[in-house]
Order: sequence, then structure tokens, then C-alpha cells
Amino acid sequence: MATHDNIHSRLVAWLKVILPLAALALLSTLFLVSRGIAPEDALPYSEVDVEELAREPRLTAPRYAGVTLDGAALSVTAEVARPDVGGAGQASATALTARLETPDGVTTDIAASDGQLDTAAGLLTLTGDVRIAASSGYAITTGALTAALDQTLLTSPGAVVATAPMGRIDAGAMQLTSQDGDYVLVFNGGVKLVYEPRN
Repeated sequence: MATHDNIHSRLVAWLKVILPLAALALLSTLFLVSRGIAPEDALPYSEVDVEELAREPRLTAPRYAGVTLDGAALSVTAEVARPDVGGAGQASATALTARLETPDGVTTDIAASDGQLDTAAGLLTLTGDVRIAASSGYAITTGALTAALDQTLLTSPGAVVATAPMGRIDAGAMQLTSQDGDYVLVFNGGVKLVYEPRN
């Protein structure tokens, strides 16, 4: 029994020396064999101007979504939006896209270069090259468009050029509204229709 205890004690004593030395050898090989650090492989830093962000706060790829009183779903996205310092709930945006989807399944896609969102007034104003494409077959271009956020109401106060299933329409103004569950597109202000029947 004493011999067994003696062998065990000697083994433990040797292991107390050998194991720390083995650990030290492993650690030293990690540092000796490791690759050198290349400065070009360092993590890139963001090239954002922090001072400019503090002066001009903005949102990248913002999204607004809601449902109008008549049940149409409205969603608006932009490339960049900047909140207006002067008014609460107001923001200007660039590269806007909007989609209006009515309960009967008709979709209207809108794209514009610039716009203003005013949630307090419940209005979205699109300016620049405004393009409207409806699943009903209408493609419309205009210089400005105002959309209500709480109801289906799209208004273009300026000149409008449209291609429709029946031909080409030139008008001084346009309005899309909801009336008794139906959606009505009205052209006015000197309307000119060039009828082009399909063959």
C-alpha cells in the first residue's frame, strides 16, 4: 500500500512540473508561429462625417406605412429622409416610391425624385419627375402630386400626360378619389384624348 502511495505522489509531483511546462510550450508556439499583421487587412472605418450628421440628421431607407379610412394600404419608402427642424412630423426625402393598394386589389405605384411628408397635416407631396403606374393599365407622368395619408386622394394640380388602355390623355390636372367604395380617376383642365384602338 505504501508503494502505491509513493508512486502516486511521485507521479503527481512530476505532473506539477511537466503540465505547466507543456502549457508554456503551447503558448509560445502560438505566438512564434502566428501570422504577421498586415495593416491593409485591418477593419475599415466608417467614412461618415460625424459632425455633418450632427448638423443634418437623416434617416437612410425610411419606410412609412398606413391604412386609409376607405381601407386602402399606403406605403412610402425613400432613399434618404431629413426631418424638418421647424415643424414636428415633417420630413423631406429623396428618391421616393409609394404604393397604394385598394381593397379590390388595384395597385398604384408612384415614384418621384423628391418629396415632403407632413404627418400632422396628413399629406405626402411628391415633386420632380413623378411617375404613376396603375395595375388597371394607366401610366401617368406629372411634375407634382399630393397624396392624402388618411384617405384615398391623389391630386396633381399641374399638367398630366397619361397612357391608358384607350390611348393617350393630356390634361391640365388629375385626381384619384374614393367614392362610395369605388375608385374614380378624373382628368380635367383642358383634356385631350388621342384614341388608339387596339387591333
